[in-house]
Amino acid sequence: MVAVEVEISAGGRSLEQFLKGADTNPKQYADTIKALRVRRLKLGAAQVPAQLLVAVLRALGYSRLKELTLEDLEVTGPTPPTPLEAAGPALTTLSLRNVSWTTGGAWLGELQQWLKPGLRVLNIAQAHSLAFPCAGLSTFEALTTLDLSDNPSLGDSGLMAALCPNKFPALQYLALRNAGMETPSGVCAALAAARVQPQSLDLSHNSLRVTAPGATRCVWPSALRSLNLSFAGLEQVPKGLPPKLSVLDLSCNKLSREPRRDELPEVNDLTLDGNPFLDPGALQHQNDPMISGVVPACARSALTMGVSGALALLQGARGFA
Repeated sequence: MVAVEVEISAGGRSLEQFLKGADTNPKQYADTIKALRVRRLKLGAAQVPAQLLVAVLRALGYSRLKELTLEDLEVTGPTPPTPLEAAGPALTTLSLRNVSWTTGGAWLGELQQWLKPGLRVLNIAQAHSLAFPCAGLSTFEALTTLDLSDNPSLGDSGLMAALCPNKFPALQYLALRNAGMETPSGVCAALAAARVQPQSLDLSHNSLRVTAPGATRCVWPSALRSLNLSFAGLEQVPKGLPPKLSVLDLSCNKLSREPRRDELPEVNDLTLDGNPFLDPGALQHQNDPMISGVVPACARSALTMGVSGALALLQGARGFA
C-alpha cells in the first residue's frame, strides 16, 4: 500500500487464465486503487491478452500512476473497441521495450485511446513494428520527449514512417541512439516531412555515412540547438549540418585531423574528445574497450550515462515520496 515503485514479472507465463476477470467493473475497487501510492509501475515477461491489458489500464485509471513500463510482453488477440473517452491512467511517461502486438503497427493508436491526454515522455525500444498507420493515431499534444533508441532496424526510411506528420507538435527532444540511422541528411528529411521542431537530437551510436555528393540539401528544423553525433564511426564531419548550433558532440568518432572551421557549423559548445587526432589510441580503444586496465574517455562516457540514469530514478523516487 505504501510502495511508490512496483515491478511485476510473470516469468514468461501466459496470463490468459485471468481473462475471466477482465470484464469486472473496476469502480467497485476504486477506493482501494486510489489509496495506493504507486507512481511507477513496471509489468513484464508475460503473454497477455489485449483484453486483459486494457482491463488493467481501466483499473489504473483510478490510480495516481504517472510512469508505466511494459517490457518483454507478447500482447495477443484483438484490442477491445475504443472507449467513448479515455478510461486509463493519466501518465506522464510511457516506456515499452520488446513488446509485440498481434495488431502490428496499429498498436500505438489503439493503446493511445485508453490513456488520458497529457503524456510527455514516450520511450519505445526493440519494437517489432514502428510503421504506424497515421490515420489511426491521435495528436500527442503534450509530448516533449520521444525516444526511439535501440531499434537497430528502424533506419532513415523507418523513421519517416514512424514520425507521422503533425502528430508531435510539442516535441523538444528526439533520441535515435542505435536506431540504424544512415545519414544525418536522411534524418533531416524525416524531420522535415513530419513537421517537427526538436531542440535536441541524439544520433549517437549509429554507423553514419557521409551524405552522397549531389544529394538534395535538407533544411533542418529551425529550433534545433543540440546535435549528438558521438560514437557514429565518422571519419570526417558530415556535410549539410545545421548552420548554427549551441551544442555539437562529435566525440568518440574516427576523425584523424582537427576539423576546419569551414567544415563546422557556428557552434558554442563543440566536443571532439576521443578522436584519433587528439588521442592516437582512441580508435584502438573504440574497437576493444578492454585493451588495457585504464578506462578510456569513450568508455567512461557510456558508464556515466548508465550511472546518471540510475541517479535520476532515485531522485524521482524521493520526489514522489
